[in-house]
Amino acid sequence: MSSISALVSQLIRPEILALHAYHVPVSEGYVKLDAMENPYLVPPALREEIAAVVSRAALNRYPDPNPQALKQKIRALLGLDADMGIVLGNGSDELIQLLAMAVNKPGGTLMSIEPSFVMYKMIATFLGMRYAGVQLNSDFSLDMSGLLAAIARERPALIFLAYPNNPTGNLFSAQQIEAIIAAAPGLVVVDEAYYAFADDSFIPHLADYPNLLVMRTFSKLGMAGLRLGFLAGNAAWLNELEKLRLPYNVGVLPQLVAGTLLDHHDVLLAQAEQIKQDRSQLAQQLSAIKGVRVYPSSANFLLLRIARAREIFEGIKQRGVLIKNLHGSHAMLENCLRVTVGTPEENQKFIAALQETITQLAQGE
Repeated sequence: MSSISALVSQLIRPEILALHAYHVPVSEGYVKLDAMENPYLVPPALREEIAAVVSRAALNRYPDPNPQALKQKIRALLGLDADMGIVLGNGSDELIQLLAMAVNKPGGTLMSIEPSFVMYKMIATFLGMRYAGVQLNSDFSLDMSGLLAAIARERPALIFLAYPNNPTGNLFSAQQIEAIIAAAPGLVVVDEAYYAFADDSFIPHLADYPNLLVMRTFSKLGMAGLRLGFLAGNAAWLNELEKLRLPYNVGVLPQLVAGTLLDHHDVLLAQAEQIKQDRSQLAQQLSAIKGVRVYPSSANFLLLRIARAREIFEGIKQRGVLIKNLHGSHAMLENCLRVTVGTPEENQKFIAALQETITQLAQGE
C-alpha cells in the first residue's frame, strides 16, 4: 500500500471508506429519462424575461444571505400562517443534512422507510448518525405495525417520509402519515419533492402538529438546474436550523431566476398537469406490453418490473434512451427500472427502445 493510500485509510472514517459516491451517469447524447426532471422548457417569452433579469445580475457581489422577497413569494404560494417560517436550501439534499446535523446527539437515530430516497441513509452515514430503515410491504404500502413498533423501539429523533415516495411513486395514506407523526417522539419531515404531480400535501397541517416540517424542492417542477429547495414549519424549529445553514448557500442566479419563475407559477403548474396526462398515457402503453408490470404513480416517473431488467436497461441505453436501473439497489427492487415521464416524443422513443430490446432478447434465447 502506498503512503498516500495508507494515510487515507488511517484518517478517513471506515464507514466513509465503505461508501460508494452517489453516481450520476453521463447523459450527453441520450434521451434523458433517468432523473425526474421536467422535460418541458418554459415558453420563449418567459425565457426572454429570465434573460433580462440575469443580464442585470450583480455577479460581482455575494448573494442576498436571507432573500426575503423570494421567501415571501413562496409563503404566498403556500398560504403559510404568520408563525410559520421558511429555510432555503441548495436543493433538498442540503436541508436533509441540516436537519440531521441539528438533532445528531450521541445515540440519536434517523429513521425512514425502505426503499426510499437514498440520501436519507447516506447523509446519516456522512454524519455518523445511527440509521433505522423500516421495509415497506411487498406492494410498497406502509407497514404500519412495523413502523409504529420501530418508532416505539428506536425513539428516532428524526423521521423522513417521502410523499409521494421515490422510487416507488406511490402516495401513502394521509391518515397513516398522521398516525406516524402522532406516534413520533421527534421531528417528522414530510418530503414533498413531487408535490406538483400528487393530489395532497401536508402544508395545511403544519399548525396541527408541533413536530411536523414539510420539505419541498423546485427541481421536479422545472428548476432542477437552479438547485433550490425549502423547508416550511414552525419558526421555533427553523430558527435553530438557520444557525447551521452556511452563508450564501443560494446563489445570485438561483434567487433571481426562481423569483421570476414563481411569478409565473401557473405556467409551471400547467406543465405539471401536462406531465400527469403524459404519465397516464405512458402507463397505459407500458401496461399493454407483455411481461411489464407498471406500479401506480403520483410522481413524474413510473416504476416498472420486468424480467432481465439489467439487460433490458442496457438494451434501452444502447438505443439512445437513458433510464434508471434499480435492480441490485434494494432487495425489494429486484428486476425494477424507473423511467421519468418525458415529452410524448421522448416517451415514444423509450417505448420503441423497450420493445426492440425485449424482441432482441427473446430472439437470442
